[in-house]
Amino acid sequence: MRNQLTKNDVEKIKEEIEYRKLVVRKEALEAVKEARAHGDLSENFEYHAAKKDKNRNESRIRYLERMLKTSEIVSDESKDDEVGLFNTVELYFEEDDETEKFKVVTSVRGNSLKGLISTESPLGKAIMGKKTGDRVEIKVSDSYSYYVVIKSIENTHDDGSDQIRKY
Repeated sequence: MRNQLTKNDVEKIKEEIEYRKLVVRKEALEAVKEARAHGDLSENFEYHAAKKDKNRNESRIRYLERMLKTSEIVSDESKDDEVGLFNTVELYFEEDDETEKFKVVTSVRGNSLKGLISTESPLGKAIMGKKTGDRVEIKVSDSYSYYVVIKSIENTHDDGSDQIRKY
């Protein structure tokens, strides 16, 4: 599965890469250099911690660059009356007799604990393009599915508050 990114996501990732290369990398190299000057490297905790921080930064840069190369760019535009990317949707779960609100987001932003459902999740896939009042079957597996009713759709846009997951 390819990660989905919007143009805004791509810009944020490019900004983070640039910041990490120009600022964080320089600070990490200085910290390693300073810790190395303290003497015996075999027992120098500061040196090992500085090297670990430097390597973590380089790993994050490689991860973000790979994400940019392998991701699918998706549009965040949708019709006013249909569920689309970055819309906040109020759903009625028939089985539980409960109503919950979710924001539909790209695959790299999904976090169900924060009410962010990915367009790649069974729920996200099923409700995309549906309208208020639609009863939708959410097929979880061949043997289990459930129904939701779309109570409302709020057209929200990407305000940048849903950060790209950091690994």
